[in-house]
Amino acid sequence: MRTRVTDLLGIEHPIVQAPMGWIARAQLASAVSNAGGLGIIETSSGELDAVRAEIVKMRDLTDKPFGVNIAQLFVRDPKIVDFVVDQGVKFVTTSAGDPTKYTAQLKEAGLTVFHVVPTLRAALKAVDAGVDGLVVEGGEGGGFKNPRDVATMVLLPLVCSKVDVPVISAGGICDGRSMAAAFALGAEGVQMGSRMVSAAESPVHQNWKEAIVSAAETDTVFLNRFSRPGLRALRTERSERLEHEDHVAMDQFGTAMDLYFGGDMEASLALGGQVIGRIDEVKPVAQIIAETMEEFAAVAKSMADLAG
Repeated sequence: MRTRVTDLLGIEHPIVQAPMGWIARAQLASAVSNAGGLGIIETSSGELDAVRAEIVKMRDLTDKPFGVNIAQLFVRDPKIVDFVVDQGVKFVTTSAGDPTKYTAQLKEAGLTVFHVVPTLRAALKAVDAGVDGLVVEGGEGGGFKNPRDVATMVLLPLVCSKVDVPVISAGGICDGRSMAAAFALGAEGVQMGSRMVSAAESPVHQNWKEAIVSAAETDTVFLNRFSRPGLRALRTERSERLEHEDHVAMDQFGTAMDLYFGGDMEASLALGGQVIGRIDEVKPVAQIIAETMEEFAAVAKSMADLAG
């Protein structure tokens, strides 16, 4: 299928993998790109030397397009744009910050830029800044959030009705049915986060994957509802306790490696969206993407049949 997203990114399927810190590295991202979607390498970990090595590894693992994310909230290197440009990538998503900060510099270097937005106001600001497209992220998604979260069902059609740039929908997407719903609301691509965390090629510990597979749709908590940044994470004893705190500081991630790769689910915060309640099996990335596209086509046909 062809949309403005597939044309801009040079990919077969309009499915993008979310740029999750420490997780979105070559092992996972290359599997997504090789399956016809778009893998994205994170920089939010701040480990730019490791990220550089992961990008080199990507080129050994795939000859397909891939991108890099700049999560502005976590940028420690003032030359982050130069770093990204020097890696020779052609596509960048920017997030967690002001779209006017890096867009012009990235565009001048010839990169395609999408900015992640949680509100209509942010979307209009990003378009005015000159982005090529938007990632519109509903509040049910995992990770860092606007404390005044808006669900994809409301936010996505609102933004799509007000902008002309291509939109990738994020938050609540895990299969062809949810992808078809996003397209019905105006999207031309989708981004998967929690679904990819649970994938066979995801580098996280099996305990995290099993927690996703066994979770109910109610098994996430929203932290920092009245502070910043908002966070959606899996429900654990730790996150349930923090849910009642006025402010959850970033030092809660200080032992993240014990969770991510050691499997201690109480060591840090396992970020994830409400869609974990719809994920019931660990699958290879290629299977996830193939089944998503097959189901998408079937749902689209059934809707067309109803309309006809």
